[in-house]
Amino acid sequence: MNAPLDIGRRRFFKKSGALAVAFSLTPALLEAQPAARPALPGSLNNFRKLDSWLSINADGTLTLFSGKVELGQGISTALIQIVGDELDVDMARIKVVSGDTARTPDEGVTAGSLSIQQSGTALRFAAAETRALLLAAAAQKLGVPVESLQVADGTITSAASSNTGTKTTYWEIAGSVPLAREATPGVKPKTAAQHKLTGKSVPRRDIPAKVTGGEAYVQDMRLPGMLYGRVVRPPSLTARLQSVDEAAARAMPGVVAVIRDGNFLAIAAEREEQAIAARVALSQSAKWEVPQALPPSGAALFAHLKTARKETNVVGLKENAQAAGTAVKTLKAEYTRPFQSHGSIGPSCAVAQFKDGKYTVWTHSQGVFQLRGDMVKVLKVPEANINCIHKEGSGCYGHNGADDVGLDAALVARATGGRPVKLQWMREDEFGWEPYGSAMVMNLSAGLDANGKIVDWTHELWSHTHSTRPYDPDGNNLLAGWHLANQVPMGPPKNIPQPNGGADRNAVPYYNFPQTKTINHMVLDMPIRVSALRGLGAYGNLFAAESFMDELAEIAGVDPVEFRLRHLADARARAVLERVAADANWKTGEKNRGVAFSRYKNNSSYVAAIADIEVDRASGKV
Repeated sequence: MNAPLDIGRRRFFKKSGALAVAFSLTPALLEAQPAARPALPGSLNNFRKLDSWLSINADGTLTLFSGKVELGQGISTALIQIVGDELDVDMARIKVVSGDTARTPDEGVTAGSLSIQQSGTALRFAAAETRALLLAAAAQKLGVPVESLQVADGTITSAASSNTGTKTTYWEIAGSVPLAREATPGVKPKTAAQHKLTGKSVPRRDIPAKVTGGEAYVQDMRLPGMLYGRVVRPPSLTARLQSVDEAAARAMPGVVAVIRDGNFLAIAAEREEQAIAARVALSQSAKWEVPQALPPSGAALFAHLKTARKETNVVGLKENAQAAGTAVKTLKAEYTRPFQSHGSIGPSCAVAQFKDGKYTVWTHSQGVFQLRGDMVKVLKVPEANINCIHKEGSGCYGHNGADDVGLDAALVARATGGRPVKLQWMREDEFGWEPYGSAMVMNLSAGLDANGKIVDWTHELWSHTHSTRPYDPDGNNLLAGWHLANQVPMGPPKNIPQPNGGADRNAVPYYNFPQTKTINHMVLDMPIRVSALRGLGAYGNLFAAESFMDELAEIAGVDPVEFRLRHLADARARAVLERVAADANWKTGEKNRGVAFSRYKNNSSYVAAIADIEVDRASGKV
């Protein structure tokens, strides 16, 4: 018998040069193929089992499961309203489990204003189908038509029965309605007119603990036997630790562990003030080699962005010279935005425990599954050995230090013999090491025809990337992973593609101009960390574009509201701008008033705003 041929794909192509594959499917074979599953709404399409979203509990409660997390935007309350409406259950009965890698669907990062669109939609349809299944089971149990049933706070009664005692509840029949089944298309949720909770102002679920000193945030957590951790950061991104007096720190009161791994240096102690004192001692004794300087500041920073190594792409192009006409006036302007910190109210914090070879991390990350993905790379354990559980943080929105501190806490916890560790960054850690919103330069130019209409428009921008969140398939985006002896380096910078965009979000004009060109220069070298900060590049681009529209309106001699309306083809956009002008009692030719319009990501919410501004020209005081 001949030995099996051992030839890999790469070697095969190297030897043969090409591979051609031909096949045909007869009608009989086509008929045998399984039909594609129909699309389901929102995140239900990716997590199709009803029990991924809902649980009917024997204690008379419901639990909803969501991959979207509470960041202070009120999403947990909104999801409760949606489920309460569809199932006719009081909000007090509904529990929420969100952002838990062991229990909830992976809905990605809670960002982009997508929580209702994705998770809310999934829960709405899952709850509607669950209600239909429960009512079918109740009709069979009570021996009445399903159409006769009505629900009030989970209690099901029938208008068709003369026996007023004929009723059941969700909790009584839940056992006969297993939810470990796929959702089906075609189940209709309630109409807006039937809603009693959705769209109404109700008490927020997350507020009471925040205003009464309760355990609202991960910063407030206390676990039995918990230790307190701190990290000593390098003086710069590429600094290397040469030496440190570990023995002196170990001898300090309350110190349980000193962790040194490559350039990662941390402490764990019985009390928080002891951890802080030991951190100071370690920091003072540490000797670092610092090979790289920080980027320039002020005007030199913006000049640096324009001359640095970059990747250039035309992300929007519209050419219609015939419709454009001739420009009789032109205008150019440059706008800049510096690096910006999140400046979170509470410095980033996490609690971690390493026990029986497994990590549990309580984190205010906006993407617990993505955090776990990078932790797997750094800690070198199977995914099943890490559970990340969301716990709200006092300060979020955008990519701050929440993910990084989760890894910090896990690295310290594995040195503490199974005791949990709460690790909180110091304020200088937060300002020095969280990812900043990138600095930007925006150059705009436009031409006006004899009628005062814009005939061409160019928006050119220079910026770093606007997202280095975990989980990057090409690297690791957790800070401590770059500092370990067995380093897991950062992934390469990437642009977020249009239509949502990153640095170029809202840079492609929403106004109707005959000719436009939008150029994005992504600066590749990042001497400080950058990532997502509220709206990414949109508010820099919109500040530039709307300021430029005002300047163009001025040289055209046209009222700025009217000037914008002349260049808006979208009827809804026009209606929004006209409405805000009417509500603000805008009068043509007014001074000391500012107007702006945008559409989020150019594909979502419409927004217009008018501001009244008064400036003392002698002092410059606003």
